[in-house]
Amino acid sequence: MMKELTIVAGKVTGDRRELAMLAVQSLIEEAELTPKPGLVDRESSGAHTDLDIDLMLRSAHSLTDAFAAMVDAAVGKRPDQELREELAQIGREGERAMFQATGGTNTHKGAIWALGLLVAGAAIHERGAAPEQIAMTAGTIARYRDRWAPVAETNGSQVCRRYGVTGAVGEAQNGFPHVIDVALPTLHKARQRGMSERYARLDTLVSLIVRVEDTCLLHRGGIEALTMAQTGAREILAQGGASTAAGWEALKRLDVKLLERRASPGGSADLLAATLFLDRVSGRNIRPTGGGGNGNPVL
Repeated sequence: MMKELTIVAGKVTGDRRELAMLAVQSLIEEAELTPKPGLVDRESSGAHTDLDIDLMLRSAHSLTDAFAAMVDAAVGKRPDQELREELAQIGREGERAMFQATGGTNTHKGAIWALGLLVAGAAIHERGAAPEQIAMTAGTIARYRDRWAPVAETNGSQVCRRYGVTGAVGEAQNGFPHVIDVALPTLHKARQRGMSERYARLDTLVSLIVRVEDTCLLHRGGIEALTMAQTGAREILAQGGASTAAGWEALKRLDVKLLERRASPGGSADLLAATLFLDRVSGRNIRPTGGGGNGNPVL
């Protein structure tokens, strides 16, 4: 049996510690982005009765040492079985820290998996590595089997088997294609068009909802919820995105529909956080976030 690990982040300093802080900041910025259909944000708890923005922020901060320990484990290494299993054990320690911070509520289990792999991938590469390189390395790590993983099924694994989707595991093992091929291009193109950071990020989330076979939606509402969310997200983009009056109204309609079904695109939210992390690591995000507060779009 693999020995228990205690998270000690003291060895991680400078650029290495910065990677962990960037991962936490990405979770915070995803949580604070407002309004997000069906998701926790500054205005509401979305489709969740057990979550709110304060809990999400507390959860994000609780993961700092876990991400730092993952950086420490990966620096100077190559992807292999030993690294995969060490990262997995640190991730389980991170989950325990999360549950302690949230009183037992699962806030960021999926994000620990995605961001943990990307943090490790970034730590393996030199500073300034391209997002594609980091994601590819993270995918290589993810393809090694964790021989010490708990045998109990998760909601995600049950959904994957029932609906024939690959879920978060497949996304990671394939090098995060929705982040690299969908989300990052959407974010960068929106900035190039002069869109504010808030609306660029909202459109990035919407583009993920369109494309991702979100296991959170499938778990909560089945194929009907997934289809409804994807259709509503396509309508937002067809109306010009969240920064237009018509797109804003379509965003509000999608939120209402998701709340009626108590459905939440949590998988897409995790991938948005992963997108923001890679964007930061690559140095592409050179503007302030512009806030995640209330208000209507500036047309």
